[in-house]
Amino acid sequence: MKEIDTAALRQEIPSLRAGERVLLSGTVYTARDEAHAALFRLLDAEEPLPFDLKDAAIYYAGPTPGRNGMPVGSCGPTTSSRMDGFTPRLLGLGLAAMIGKGDRSDAVVEAIRENGAVYFAAVGGAGALMAKHITAAEVIAFPELGCEAVRRLTVEKMPLTVAVDAQGNDLFRAARARWARK
Repeated sequence: MKEIDTAALRQEIPSLRAGERVLLSGTVYTARDEAHAALFRLLDAEEPLPFDLKDAAIYYAGPTPGRNGMPVGSCGPTTSSRMDGFTPRLLGLGLAAMIGKGDRSDAVVEAIRENGAVYFAAVGGAGALMAKHITAAEVIAFPELGCEAVRRLTVEKMPLTVAVDAQGNDLFRAARARWARK
């Protein structure tokens, strides 16, 4: 299992392959549907974003409040396809990685390939497990969105699987093709 720090993510992406498991550490930003819409309003108004998209990683999650000294409560991935309409533009602006669950549209897979990015799958239904890998969380934008506010997370050895690699290889499509042959 490869360990990757987000500071070196862009350099690591070309070597990652669909199906490979990784442990990701470093800075990750949360953004779900409403946060993506808010980011696009800023982009359309040519206003600055609350974080630099260049080489960033976005986790499609809306963490619950933390308890007992934890920075967040449950922090499982949401369905990534809900962000597909936003993703190609963000990748074109330098986004390096996305973390979520489920497959992506053909347009997103092509944008991942064109921009040398990566899509990681996190285990759905395991929000408490994922929260154990988050060591810090800070709301940095859109606090009015509650759990969907943009947060800067510090993650340590977050377990992920490469779902779509920079060459456009797609773990979900490959699995469906294997099952169709049986």
